[in-house]
Amino acid sequence: MQYLANLLQRQKQSLVITPQLIQSIRLLQLAHGELHQFIEQELEKNPFLELASSDGIASDDVVSTSENRPDSATHDGKVDAPTRLEAPEPLGEWKSIRSSANASSEHPPGFEEFAASTETLHDDVARQIALTAFSSRDRLIAGALANHLESTGYLQVHLSELAARLGVHEADVERVLATLQDFDPPGIFARTLRECLEIQLRQQDRFDPAMEALVANLELVAQRDFRALKRRCGVDDDDLLDMLHEIRTLDPRPGNRFQSGRPEAIIPDVRVLPSTAGGWQIELNPEMLPKVLINQTYFAEVSRLTAHDTGDQAFLNECFQNANWLVRSLDQRAKTILKVATEIVRQQDVFLERGTAYLRPLNLKTVADAIEMHESTVSRVTSNKYMLTPRGVFELKYFFTVAIASSEGGEAHSAEAIRHRIRAMIAAETEDSVLSDDNMVAQLRESGIDIARRTVAKYREAMNIPSSVQRRREIRAGFV
Repeated sequence: MQYLANLLQRQKQSLVITPQLIQSIRLLQLAHGELHQFIEQELEKNPFLELASSDGIASDDVVSTSENRPDSATHDGKVDAPTRLEAPEPLGEWKSIRSSANASSEHPPGFEEFAASTETLHDDVARQIALTAFSSRDRLIAGALANHLESTGYLQVHLSELAARLGVHEADVERVLATLQDFDPPGIFARTLRECLEIQLRQQDRFDPAMEALVANLELVAQRDFRALKRRCGVDDDDLLDMLHEIRTLDPRPGNRFQSGRPEAIIPDVRVLPSTAGGWQIELNPEMLPKVLINQTYFAEVSRLTAHDTGDQAFLNECFQNANWLVRSLDQRAKTILKVATEIVRQQDVFLERGTAYLRPLNLKTVADAIEMHESTVSRVTSNKYMLTPRGVFELKYFFTVAIASSEGGEAHSAEAIRHRIRAMIAAETEDSVLSDDNMVAQLRESGIDIARRTVAKYREAMNIPSSVQRRREIRAGFV
């Protein structure tokens, strides 16, 4: 066999993922907070990027869907969705992406700026320790115990280890802890749930032997095993029901009544509003759109001053190209989110009108094929993005559910819509009409939903709904 060395020229296509393409893909899946953090980092690195001021020209991204709607009885759920994207126009030497026309860099102070700061659990405990007649050593122990107090009100520290660290006797730590357990709110400084409930019952003078036996068998309370509870507590049905109602009035997490921080509200990325012409108007939330500008005048001026320095000129050109890329990527990100949201609204039009029971089965491939994008792109767009609708705020992932076949051969049903039906059936139960999983399967099949019993049980368990036996016990005990 003879081996020959030849030079061959071939032409082939290959996909090369550049660093900028990787960043574009990453931008698409970033949530609101992560996106703004990324932009802040780019602003620090790139001298040609700036945030938009109140003079920046911008226009909101709006897409409207309209049609001549028939009556609700004959409405077929289809929505015409012509897309209208208004591109931003540059102002003078500035080049910008979308920003709100009424955006201002000087916002008037909100009401929360004048509100008093909320007292935390540790602030309240420190105040009570200061008002208690402790000795200097006991006050030191009390402060050390307070430092190990969790926001829920529970104490997570071994007393022997704390005593050794402070150089005191463990009995002294236990004595100070007993004093701290009398603080408000009742139940704080407990080490277990049992101790937390016991502290609250003692302060109410209701910790008798029967209640002590009930608190010692909380696992039976969770299992709703009332027969075993009556035997261990030595009480009848009426007394047990009264004791269970008292337990329900107690607070298992006494520290939660103190607000540890400001609540974080979900800001939707997309808003869906009824259109005056019929259909739905879909628009991007201007508060969620980063307002980034490129100062072309500054680039021209600096380039003129460094025209003779090859290294500086290369650095400036790279910064300017990165700035252009970032603006284009943010603009493309906004368009992609709007396209995906528009198709979701078109597919789930009946849900917006009538509620969760009419949610249609939907998968990523259906949306991707409709807008001519890849499934992975749609998956990235729908991650950590929220839509404000007349039905509430939903994550975009919420609208993608598994299809359950119809027993009548018609249109398939959404898994989320079936879960909604199961919750509605269980909410309507009485003591004499508690539904088993088989009963729910029969009712769903009468409604045209072909579903297996194990699927109903899986959905029920995923919603933390107990079995029919436990629900019947809860209804008899007055828990429902």
